[in-house]
Amino acid sequence: MPLSFADPTDDAIPVHVVTPDDLDAALKGLSAQSRAWSEAQGFTAALGEVLILPEGDGQIAGVLVGYGTPARRARGRFHMGAVARKLPQGIYTIVSGLRDADLDEAALAWLLAAYRYNRYRKPPEPIAQLVAPEGVDAKRLSIIANGEALTRELINTPASDMGPAELEEATRAMASSHEAEINVITGDDLVSSNFPMIHTVGRASDRAPRLIDLRWGDAGPQLTLVGKGVCFDTGGLNIKPGGSMGLMKKDMGGAATVLGLAHMIMALKLPLRLRVLIPAVENSIAGNAFRPQDILTSRKGLTVEINNTDAEGRLVLADALTLSDEDDPDLVISMATLTGAARVAVGPDLSPFYTDNDAHAAALMGAGGAVADPLWRMPFHEPYEEMIEPGIADLDNAPKGGFAGSITAALFLRRFVESPYVHFDIYGWQPSAAPSRPKGGVGMGARAVLEALPRMLSL
Repeated sequence: MPLSFADPTDDAIPVHVVTPDDLDAALKGLSAQSRAWSEAQGFTAALGEVLILPEGDGQIAGVLVGYGTPARRARGRFHMGAVARKLPQGIYTIVSGLRDADLDEAALAWLLAAYRYNRYRKPPEPIAQLVAPEGVDAKRLSIIANGEALTRELINTPASDMGPAELEEATRAMASSHEAEINVITGDDLVSSNFPMIHTVGRASDRAPRLIDLRWGDAGPQLTLVGKGVCFDTGGLNIKPGGSMGLMKKDMGGAATVLGLAHMIMALKLPLRLRVLIPAVENSIAGNAFRPQDILTSRKGLTVEINNTDAEGRLVLADALTLSDEDDPDLVISMATLTGAARVAVGPDLSPFYTDNDAHAAALMGAGGAVADPLWRMPFHEPYEEMIEPGIADLDNAPKGGFAGSITAALFLRRFVESPYVHFDIYGWQPSAAPSRPKGGVGMGARAVLEALPRMLSL
């Protein structure tokens, strides 16, 4: 079901968000009965503390929610998402304690807290609903929440039901709902259409590889989003060990994230021209799988020595990035669950990104902080260029030594795009439950990009 706010009602239960510093003033604003109850229960306004205030007839008079200290809040985000799941079913309204960006984050957190992946089981009971607080853009937040839900749903679906064809189907459904155009090149047509590396990576699977190409909008600057759509990654002939293969249904997390972002852009009708490119493949093992030390020729004409078939994401992205450059976009953004090195460097909560443009980097970093979507800028470190030059070919897809794996992957991709470019090397997975983020697939970076686009593209 779509994530949405409750309709306004006079019967909505008031929620008072309280910090320890404001506790005395907040209690003075309550009725004598509620004040006595809160004091008797020892409410301290610690972060996440919830106290239901009873009416004399057994109904709920209101709710006190602890917001803690700034230092404690800084150790997490979406704190109101945890509150939403602690409350009994009903309709609530935040009446005090939050404003501006904090109120926006709280409202979005409440919406996202309602998401649960239930394709294969009975849907859970609905959680408490929130009336959109006065002053927030309810329509925008609902669109953002549902874009995030789309990303989570796609990542969470196992490869048995989310292969290249199903990813195409999901993109077609979104295109139809937004009246976007879509074109798909499938199977051996990739060879004749000069997408050799997408075809090579996907040819060993009995689920045909494809390039999905969506366009929307007819005016304004052009933004092209490129998402890695490896629907399952065995590692190819350099097969992954079982422990590393277990989460590889999420290796299309880049594609899922750009689709969630595309939904946000189109639903908000941003004044731009949007293109979404998704190379969708399975990296499988068969007699016709590509091999270590094969040399591939890319769409751009650059040759690539294969030194690890498990470094396949950069290969399919390279052909898509080359295509993205061919109609001179104003900005290209790629998103991919590309390297374990990025996860090791910054963990699962930060979205590392690369750009040569300091203004774009500043816009993204500011936006990430503003919308609780934390980012971290990584360097296109020029001295590492020689690490991706093997000598026998133009490029090496898996430099030896294990150093700077995320940086060398980003440098590899940069060779295939000359337009203004930002690359995200995301994890796409919430390893343990957190407020508004159940364990499973999660969008990373999309909300920050959406917030930054007006500055990046002068919208």
